[in-house]
Amino acid sequence: MTQAPTAAPLTQAPLDRAAGYRLAGRLQDEQALQGLLESLDVLAPGFPDWIVTALFGGTYQREGLTLRDRQIANLAALTALGGVEPQLAQHVAAGLRVGMTEQEVVEVLVHLAPYVGVPKALAGLRVAAQVLAGGAE
Repeated sequence: MTQAPTAAPLTQAPLDRAAGYRLAGRLQDEQALQGLLESLDVLAPGFPDWIVTALFGGTYQREGLTLRDRQIANLAALTALGGVEPQLAQHVAAGLRVGMTEQEVVEVLVHLAPYVGVPKALAGLRVAAQVLAGGAE
């Protein structure tokens, strides 16, 4: 029987469930977030808790980027990915909640056009326009 190699001690990753739920509630509309998490939990039990704990209680807890910077990165990544309009809408709203202006949201999406393609940038702008007009989030 072969023994598994002994791993060198690694830096412990931040993973704070309570902080994750607090942050998720700050970034998203709390009532809408609760409904989304509950409906997703019916479909995939435990998955929404994992998302909140690992993402908002883990990745977001790392030092080095402000919440505003993280939202700019999220807008860029989701726009480049495409086909994730509900998540992009949530992050447009989250960007506004952490201090981005409407103009900055639009400029991030315009800036992406030469990098991700005009169709994806336009799709991102359509989502942002709905959110900025008080529509879908």
